[in-house]
Amino acid sequence: MPTIKLITSINAPVEVCFDLARSIDLHKTSMQHTGEKAVAGITDGLIGLNETVTWRARHFGIAMEMTSKITELRYAISFTDEQVKGPFKKLKHLHTFQQSGKYTIMTDYFEFESPLGFLGRLADKLMMKAYLTQLLLKRNKTIKETAENAKNL
Repeated sequence: MPTIKLITSINAPVEVCFDLARSIDLHKTSMQHTGEKAVAGITDGLIGLNETVTWRARHFGIAMEMTSKITELRYAISFTDEQVKGPFKKLKHLHTFQQSGKYTIMTDYFEFESPLGFLGRLADKLMMKAYLTQLLLKRNKTIKETAENAKNL
């Protein structure tokens, strides 16, 4: 199963980074280029343990919906969201946060598997891993910029 691991260093307190990573509003901002909207469940504010959100977006020119649920949450340490309905055979995203001096080290562990057996595995290798990595990098850049600029408010 493909796994993406990203580490982002953010010059902001761990609590700020943790809450921004759970922010539905910030997620919508970071994914504007896909037209992503929260259409059911928690549609704004912070998502919490056992809560769901259904996202509607356009990827590869195709309108899609995906519902994810926060299955684990330890405040300011980690949370996990998992697809409960949507286009993937499996999708699990663990977010961890560690304070290191004035920096927060935010780490993403993103596991996914496309449907369709061999064809899905081929698509994962040829395009999905790179595409999803770029989405996560864009999202993390938005979290980083927002957290670091929040100190100046």
